[in-house]
Amino acid sequence: MNKFYLLIVFIFLINSCNKTPRDKAPAIIKEKIIKQFGYTLNDYYVVKDTVKNGDSFGTILEKNNLFYPQIYNIVQKAKQVYDVRKINIGNPYTILFSKDSLRSPELFVYQPNLIEYVLVSLNDSLWAEKKAKAVKLVKFEAEGTITSSLSETMEEKKLSPLLSHELSEIYAWTIDFFRLEKGDNFKIIYTGKYVDDSIYVGLNRIHSAYFEHRKTPFYAIEFETDPKRGIFEYFDEKGKNLRRAFLRSPVQFSRISSRYNLKRKIAYYGYRVRAHKGTDFSAPVGTAIRATASGTVTKSSYTRSNGNYVKIKHNGTYSTQYLHMDKRGVKVGQFVKQGDYIGTVGMTGNTSGPHVCYRFWKNGRQVDPLRQKLPEAKPISQNLKDKYLTYMKPVKEQLDSIGSNVNFVKNSIANNK
Repeated sequence: MNKFYLLIVFIFLINSCNKTPRDKAPAIIKEKIIKQFGYTLNDYYVVKDTVKNGDSFGTILEKNNLFYPQIYNIVQKAKQVYDVRKINIGNPYTILFSKDSLRSPELFVYQPNLIEYVLVSLNDSLWAEKKAKAVKLVKFEAEGTITSSLSETMEEKKLSPLLSHELSEIYAWTIDFFRLEKGDNFKIIYTGKYVDDSIYVGLNRIHSAYFEHRKTPFYAIEFETDPKRGIFEYFDEKGKNLRRAFLRSPVQFSRISSRYNLKRKIAYYGYRVRAHKGTDFSAPVGTAIRATASGTVTKSSYTRSNGNYVKIKHNGTYSTQYLHMDKRGVKVGQFVKQGDYIGTVGMTGNTSGPHVCYRFWKNGRQVDPLRQKLPEAKPISQNLKDKYLTYMKPVKEQLDSIGSNVNFVKNSIANNK
């Protein structure tokens, strides 16, 4: 009897294993929708590549079923927006083709950088347009202690070298960055720029900073002083403007190779005593030179001694001059604002190396700009100062609380403010 029951159970199990579910429908895999450059790429046959050595806009189109004179017409239309003859080796491009049997080229997309892209229509309705990807700003905190130099500390912390330039600009008249000491330390809050959510495209700017130099703390907190024009300035914890009427240096974060010295012996002149009435800022040829203050260009010329040079009159008291330029970028009579480009570092005139000799006049007499008590920027109004002090308090607390690591601050900013 027991054998009979065991046989029935065995037959039941075999039949159960052989059954296949009839109600279960096959899984439907949905195609992932890919959107880029304002187009749904799923609707096209897509070719992505980079510009190779020997490529031109014309040869790329020829390799993708377009020929003259159609290419000529496309170039004429595109150059109204972007000179496609200047596409660079290594930069990416995308071509969209129709998905039908003809596979006709319809759109060319060139990316000159990580943010901008150029759209060029390849079909009968010729058009071209230059666009930019949405940039998301992400806020970060960082800190560091100087062991040898600020740039080396930034490198050790894997931070952008541009942060060094930013700090040197913010504290230009508060801290001498050419004479930092071991043990000096900093804390910063800054934003980086991202596209496509995760691709880093560069530094935006520093929003607030703390720098301890020779055991003395210096705060710099960004505050919008003119919302209509979007002007931001930096103030300390008491509301004092860190900016001055003059920049400390005409070249960003360069090295002073020779200071103002009336008894200097110069090798170029056989080590004879020859007054050096300028401050030399060493930098590579081609480095941008900036006007240290707003004013009107009174000279833009060349002499055998000065080489290419520019002189700017700022007011009835102050004038500045910039010597040994490679290229001059301004004309006599032109008004320039503080920080505007006026030329590039070079080796023209009597010089033994690339630098800009920065000369400074006060009341018609050449003086050492680094020893002058120069006028401060316009002070903040009392109304704005009260608003600033209220705004400053939590920012200062955040700076003070920054620890020893680089931390990600969760809030991000959607626009490029």
